[in-house]
Amino acid sequence: MNIDLLHHWLVSMRGGEKVLEQFSTMFPSADIHTLVAVEKNISRELQQHLIRTTSLGKLPGVKRYYKSLLPLYPMAIRNHRVESDFILSSDASLIKGVGQPDDVPHVCYCHSPPRYLWDMQEEYLQRMNPFSAQVLKRLTPYLRKFDLEGAAKVDHFLANSKFVQKRIKRIYNRESTVIYPPVDLSEFSYKHPQEEYYLMVSALVPYKRVGLAVQAFNELEKPLVIIGSGSEKERLEQMAGDNISFLGSQPFEVLKEHYELCRAFIFPGVEDFGITPLEAQASGKAVIAYKEGGALETVQEDETGLFFEEQTPEALIEAVKRFEKIEKQFDRERCRENASRFSPERFRSAIKDFLIGTYPSYFSDFQWGR
Repeated sequence: MNIDLLHHWLVSMRGGEKVLEQFSTMFPSADIHTLVAVEKNISRELQQHLIRTTSLGKLPGVKRYYKSLLPLYPMAIRNHRVESDFILSSDASLIKGVGQPDDVPHVCYCHSPPRYLWDMQEEYLQRMNPFSAQVLKRLTPYLRKFDLEGAAKVDHFLANSKFVQKRIKRIYNRESTVIYPPVDLSEFSYKHPQEEYYLMVSALVPYKRVGLAVQAFNELEKPLVIIGSGSEKERLEQMAGDNISFLGSQPFEVLKEHYELCRAFIFPGVEDFGITPLEAQASGKAVIAYKEGGALETVQEDETGLFFEEQTPEALIEAVKRFEKIEKQFDRERCRENASRFSPERFRSAIKDFLIGTYPSYFSDFQWGR
């Protein structure tokens, strides 16, 4: 059976690409179709596949400006044909709208309906220059129409969280099955001595609400280490007190060390799922998170972390103070145990069970790669 994999774009190795990586090990002979690709930035497992890009992916230097080509995405995706027996897509944008035969089953693992078109468009507009923001506003009806047309091509949706499942229902009016994404936690350790600093690992962009944490820790006067880079870096550094350190982007070993040594992990934004709270828990650390989004599904209240109800510095301050009063009740091994529920092995098993149960004629006797 000829199976093709789809992914929105391949320019780095983040959560969505980790899902695709697991698909690639399950289907080692599958081609991967994507809008644009920078193969040197992706894992060896993905590089072993034949990667087919849309017409936009063939433009010189496109990796530097592919997001600026958003008006051309529908045309490039619609004209890119996939001829196979079965399609499995991993999408947080528009790739599910690819040209395909009508009789080919298409299962879409949806990381989120595109946030820049639907629920979070205002946050994206804040990051853009005025001209680009106006272009996106004018294009939104056209792009939403194409996204809905792509969703109509999908036979079954898989959602990466209950939070996204609700969005799929509200935006696409489609049912979906929740299968949590894989998080490889085997390299994290939870037995190191603890230091006094709190930790954030995040892109420094508005919707991550890093500024909220900076304001809170300015008042708390407690040490906060922030790992990550982004458009807000300079502004955040200017508003931060001497107790807050910005380390920028860091290699895995540095990131791992900071998880293992921190006092607790701070998570003030709203994510569709959110891998960093699980990496913190795999390191034996409690998570202090805003009570919305994927964190509600990955953090167990008063066992592996605690929540604050309002997205304000004052609410985070109170949560940190509350954490310090009950800090001893958060057991490192319990945090680690909770994180282990999201292993790659569990993910592959759930995907296999879904495909065999939904398409037995295709997968009952299928020879899986792993």
